[in-house]
Amino acid sequence: MNNKGIGAVFCLISAILISAKYISAAIFMSGVNTWDATLFAAGLGYVGPFLSIASVVALIVGLLFLGYGVYEEIRKNKK
Repeated sequence: MNNKGIGAVFCLISAILISAKYISAAIFMSGVNTWDATLFAAGLGYVGPFLSIASVVALIVGLLFLGYGVYEEIRKNKK
């Protein structure tokens, strides 16, 4: 797999981690009768920062791999 493919996979992992954060907060708050923004924010607080940090790291790594893959392709096409 080339660098662009690896970068795309890391971006996909980042999107999955972000969605897992919100899905887990929604599951945590599933027993509540009424929803509002402050209550959901409290649910996100219970999830913790790990998923956010991991998704940002995966996104940065993915963008670096994508950028390097595009750079290699441009450099190869110039020769």
